[in-house]
Amino acid sequence: MLDGKTILITGGTGSFGKKMTQIILDKYKPAKLIIFSRDELKQFEMSQRFSMKKYPCIRYLIGDVRDKERLIRAFQGVDFVIHAAALKQVPAAEYNPEECIKTNINGAMNVIDAALINNVAKVVALSTDKASSPINLYGATKLCSDKLFIAANVYRGIPKPSTTFSVVRYGNVVGSRGSVVPFFKERKKTGVLPITDPRMTRFWITLDQGVHFVLRILELAVGGEIFVPKIPSMNITDLAKAIGPDCKQEIIGIRPGEKIHEAMIGEDEGRNTFEYNECYVMLSDVTPELLEFHTKHGGQLCPEGFKYTSDVNPESISIEELQEMLTIIEDDYSIEKTRWPMTDLPQ
Repeated sequence: MLDGKTILITGGTGSFGKKMTQIILDKYKPAKLIIFSRDELKQFEMSQRFSMKKYPCIRYLIGDVRDKERLIRAFQGVDFVIHAAALKQVPAAEYNPEECIKTNINGAMNVIDAALINNVAKVVALSTDKASSPINLYGATKLCSDKLFIAANVYRGIPKPSTTFSVVRYGNVVGSRGSVVPFFKERKKTGVLPITDPRMTRFWITLDQGVHFVLRILELAVGGEIFVPKIPSMNITDLAKAIGPDCKQEIIGIRPGEKIHEAMIGEDEGRNTFEYNECYVMLSDVTPELLEFHTKHGGQLCPEGFKYTSDVNPESISIEELQEMLTIIEDDYSIEKTRWPMTDLPQ
């Protein structure tokens, strides 16, 4: 699907962007792969691994999603956009709310406008479990972003639609920059790992799995869906034991804007959600036509009261499984086996 196409990744120098770049270059032959981000140092460092000399299709563009004019220029001739740029740190967002809003909400609006102006074929935006029933600013901004991308399908070039917008929502990425895993690895040296609340559970996904999921959704999405992969959960104390089995665990108390358990699909969202073997597909509304379409392709409408939360998730990771996973992802550019593609989704 990506052979001969032009793909642009916003926030392309982040953990997700680097992994997606590697996988695209390994598996496809794009006409252009554009890395769009605002940090020139990270682009320089990334270009040492993915140089234009070795990969003639790659381009590095400096820019910020807050700047619509720059996005409009950058999106010229682009077929697919993966929108990964965001301010993601919960404490930083709580302390700097205006900056988080400018990037996550205003930036989403700018991406939508630039995509429509340039007739980009597909846009897939990355979301987070924190967008479901949000209690912190980061989650609230990503909920707004999700709503904007889904609504964009309504006014996307009437009467002949040209651009489709879909969203992928998943949980914490194991080992990504700024996540708890590298933090625990660093604090392991002190012999003490801080735990906010021993009851805390989280969804987990690896970068490799996340990228393969997004690439599959880029192929299958028709617009207006929020895709949620089925991924395992883990208790935070088990994570600490996996990383520092000999470390003391110190309870420091929950931080502002933090939940005990995360939800990827809230109960109110569940009534408009279809279940497939490997994922859930959330819609803003279930019309008779959509019900027929998803049922025909093997999807089942979730029952009344359904929700998908980390504390009652039927799939969990053991300490031994997490230790193996951490070994696999130790190399930032490693390629691991993934359980996707999802063969039961509508073709």
